Amino acid sequence: MRWTVVAGCVLVAISAGVLTACGSDPDAITSSIPTTVTAPPPGQVEDFKATVADFTNIHDMTQVRGFFVDNRSGHLDEAVAMAKANKGGIYPVGTILQLVPQEVMVKRRKGWNPATKDWEFFFLDVDAKGTTIVTRGADEVVNRFGGNCASCHQQAKAKYDLVCENSHGCDPLPIDHTVIEAIQAADPRPLAPPS
Repeated sequence: MRWTVVAGCVLVAISAGVLTACGSDPDAITSSIPTTVTAPPPGQVEDFKATVADFTNIHDMTQVRGFFVDNRSGHLDEAVAMAKANKGGIYPVGTILQLVPQEVMVKRRKGWNPATKDWEFFFLDVDAKGTTIVTRGADEVVNRFGGNCASCHQQAKAKYDLVCENSHGCDPLPIDHTVIEAIQAADPRPLAPPS
């Protein structure tokens, strides 16, 4: 699978790797039950609530420029096309955007949280065994350094659906692309077997 951008949450390089943070949900989700994609019943709105099984090695996702894109609701082609076009628009439900292995944005149903344009933010713990969700939430998610993930992403120009990139209006990250690429390359989670 593929993933995308979570710029705006704090990344700090340390000798053992990189410390990243976004989140405040005290209930870390440890379920490893895979998500099944099904159409919502008639009259219901499509939604996607991510579990740890949805967060794989970023290299199993589709890379677009410097970030990774996935979609677990059957809209991968649409999500990747939007990311590649870089012209703006609303990402489809189930889109997963990731810049580094430890931070994620997931698109929820329309109206889930208007303040975050329906994005849910996650801070993950990743290792060779897999993924643990440390924190998750919306506009209340605060990273370990006191920075609010949503407030950083809300700086993106309206047409970009809260997705930060160098030209989208968000504050620049405190590290350069070579450090980000090293963090990406060091994702310790196992890769999916070739299909």
